[in-house]
Amino acid sequence: MRKTATKGIALILLYLFSFLPTSADEGMWTLYNLPPAIYERMQQEGFQMTYNDLYYGDHAIKNAVVNFSGYCSGVVVSPDGLVFTNHHCGFEAIRSHSTVEHDYMLNGFYAKTYEEELPNKNMFVSFMIDQNDITDQVMKLGYENKSRDQRAQLLDSLENAMSKRVKAEDPTLRLEIKPFYERNKFYATTYRDFTDLRLVFTIPKSMGKFGGETDNWMWPRQTCDFSVFRIYADPKTNGPAAYSKDNVPYRPKHWAPVSMQGYKDGDFSMTIGYPGTTNRYLSSYGIREMRDAQNEPRAQVRGVKQEIMLRHMRADEAVRIKYDSKYAQSSNYWKNSIGMNKCIDSIGIIQQKRDFEQTLRKWQNETGFLKGKLDFDKLQELYDQRFERVRAFMYWSETFRRTNEFTTRAMRVHNAMPLLGPKEKPNKQYFLFDDNSSEWDYALDREVLIALLKNYEQHVGQQYLPAFYRTIKTKFGGNYERYVDYLLKKSVLMKQGKRIYCNKKSFMKDCGVSYGLDLIEFLADQQAAMGKLNEQISEQERYLCAAKLRMEEDLPHYSDANFTMRLSYGQVGGFMLNGQPSGYYTAAPSIVKKMDMADQNFEYAAEPIMKELLSAKNFDPYTDKTTGEMQLCFLTNNDITGGNSGSPMFDGQGRLIGLAFDGNWDSLSSDINFDSHLARCIGVDIRYVLFMMDRWGHADRLLKEINAQ
Repeated sequence: MRKTATKGIALILLYLFSFLPTSADEGMWTLYNLPPAIYERMQQEGFQMTYNDLYYGDHAIKNAVVNFSGYCSGVVVSPDGLVFTNHHCGFEAIRSHSTVEHDYMLNGFYAKTYEEELPNKNMFVSFMIDQNDITDQVMKLGYENKSRDQRAQLLDSLENAMSKRVKAEDPTLRLEIKPFYERNKFYATTYRDFTDLRLVFTIPKSMGKFGGETDNWMWPRQTCDFSVFRIYADPKTNGPAAYSKDNVPYRPKHWAPVSMQGYKDGDFSMTIGYPGTTNRYLSSYGIREMRDAQNEPRAQVRGVKQEIMLRHMRADEAVRIKYDSKYAQSSNYWKNSIGMNKCIDSIGIIQQKRDFEQTLRKWQNETGFLKGKLDFDKLQELYDQRFERVRAFMYWSETFRRTNEFTTRAMRVHNAMPLLGPKEKPNKQYFLFDDNSSEWDYALDREVLIALLKNYEQHVGQQYLPAFYRTIKTKFGGNYERYVDYLLKKSVLMKQGKRIYCNKKSFMKDCGVSYGLDLIEFLADQQAAMGKLNEQISEQERYLCAAKLRMEEDLPHYSDANFTMRLSYGQVGGFMLNGQPSGYYTAAPSIVKKMDMADQNFEYAAEPIMKELLSAKNFDPYTDKTTGEMQLCFLTNNDITGGNSGSPMFDGQGRLIGLAFDGNWDSLSSDINFDSHLARCIGVDIRYVLFMMDRWGHADRLLKEINAQ
């Protein structure tokens, strides 16, 4: 009986393999239901562990991987809860602890004792405990026959009910429901969150962000993109606890073994992490909108803002500390948007999608699947109706959201700002802004606001201008500088420690409050105008995905990324770069060469000690045994996107060989179209990490704790 079943499974797998896509290593796969064909393929390519070693049991690999603070990934690497993630993932924590006197961003940081490890506000790590497909349960509750708002309410109610059951069994757990496959499936995922996360080690920014925007999304790379944190837990339960000086290092049941053995060209490589967002099921019409109405405005506005930010940051160290993190966040997707648009055009992705949609339309006509629901002509018409509004909204978002302190405050008093004072006396209630002067600079913010107000008016139609633009024209003769100075001088919003009484007549007469109201009302009008279109487009995109899944039902399919844990597998290896082999790793001489160019490019500047360390003749025991070189960064064809930053890169035995931190310029369209010939994941070699912790940081206690083999 067992032999027959085994033979039958083997035949099924062989059948499935014959239909696997040519880019076999494409995919961001959920672990709990990893298709057998994919697992077998992983084994063929060098994965040497069982499926249970991957997902089930206390010592499964997945149990060492964490969601890092809701925007990155990380990995536990010691029995005392040390976590590796990228330097840019720890950027804000490092910046927040920095001052001109103790500039950890500039000089790095190493806590020589547990007591010196630095706590961080609003940071956490999440461990995924379990995941299940609850689609049938959702559909039995009538999901298909409800409106968009009713569907959201249904899912929210179901999530609350399931969360109560989970917490009744273990109060340290939480559960969330997320849609997969464009809302054709729904999974419930259970997590355990630890909120006491402390900074332990970081190298100087010169190395953690070596190459800056010059090298961002580029190959070759030499960036030593890592930082080290530690999870702290309740001393009695070893479970989650709010920060307390009495908390102790967390003792995980499993942590990733750190490898000194390296890798070779063609070796198996696997990443597990939390990719943020991909749109690979998106229609050709949606991709056109993304290119022209989203990416183009994003790049244009951020280019204006970043030029001002960089000029002020380079002129004043205190300003640099305040804006380092903000600039990095802005510039990352500024360059991403530019690169993605170039890839969309050079690869011809929109036409490729149109061709596939024609094939899908023909199949639909032959089978009648979703007849009367999926309508390609209607989908195109809906996108055409929405295009200009989306473009204007993107300009609005990039101009006014989180770009300067004044605008942020102006909108907050109308939205989500807590009221202070006695509830029984509404006329005594007030807003009060905390002193956050350590986070922004008056001169920089003023210049940004002036430039962005003017830029917005120049790029959108008159119908998309908030009401205060009439004031700029009539009262200030179109002089944006005078208008901004008027706001900053006259409005109560920027007066430190000033109570802002919201129920007095003077509140709505305040020019800053009025400015904020105009922005909020504009936003509400646009959301109302696009609401029905958004709902209809979303439903058509859902049908489009369902049709693809049905037409290709003999193939394994993964869902678009949605910041849930995913596995990607592939091989170490380079690609063709400008007609030449890229190579699959960089070595120490390449970074020294760039450091010698620092007088031409400030982003290649580093402390003299860094050049000295990387010019050494002997790097043992960190030298690669195959190449005889000190390897810095390396390439794989693993499938990654934003959110994967800090994802552990494992070899076939589940040993940590690197941390993913970037993709290459040629892969920037992979969020909508993965090309196995071009798309590459760039990782920092874990031996480079250990080398810097050793030779620069002299972090002996941490190296002993990690115990790399």
